[in-house]
Amino acid sequence: METEPVSLLILASASPRRAELLRQAGFEFEVIPPRVPELEWDQLSPVELCQLNAHRKARAVAKQHPDGVVLAADTLVFLERQILAKPATWEDARRMLRALSGRTHQVVTGVSVLHLRTHREALFAVRTEVRFRALTEAQITRYLRAIDPLDKAGAYAVQDHGEWIVEEISGSFTNVVGLPLERVELELARFGIRPREGAEGR
Repeated sequence: METEPVSLLILASASPRRAELLRQAGFEFEVIPPRVPELEWDQLSPVELCQLNAHRKARAVAKQHPDGVVLAADTLVFLERQILAKPATWEDARRMLRALSGRTHQVVTGVSVLHLRTHREALFAVRTEVRFRALTEAQITRYLRAIDPLDKAGAYAVQDHGEWIVEEISGSFTNVVGLPLERVELELARFGIRPREGAEGR
């Protein structure tokens, strides 16, 4: 059941990529990065883990802004059952790209849309399959020099020279960037939050 707008949309994320996606979609919002560590529990599936992290981020911000509609997300890259987090070093980034080369991996984003005052939450996850090209060492080096891999899960960003490394994407492209906009727009509408009229892409 859709409702009238309850309050301001708050993006609980420090990610410039998520903020840019929301702006391009026409949403007006405030950015408040959450101050909670991301969990890394081996006993949880990637879907469970990213949903839990998204919920914790949203709740941390919502406690300070209970009248706002808080949007939080957590994106994980995993190959088979191994989660590829943000690389600690350039050599770590190179190792990740070697592992992804010529193979299909999955990107899962957990999303929480939370309005604490009414105790309403939409909690979900979206999964996208990404197949990498077979990469040579020279191609890996070229790609790493073109981006900053250390703040990116899996050591890559599909929106930054993705055509150099990605062969095929099955599912939501924006999910791989960090926010599955198609599903997010549907869920925000249920909280009375919609893009402004005449926005880019509308």
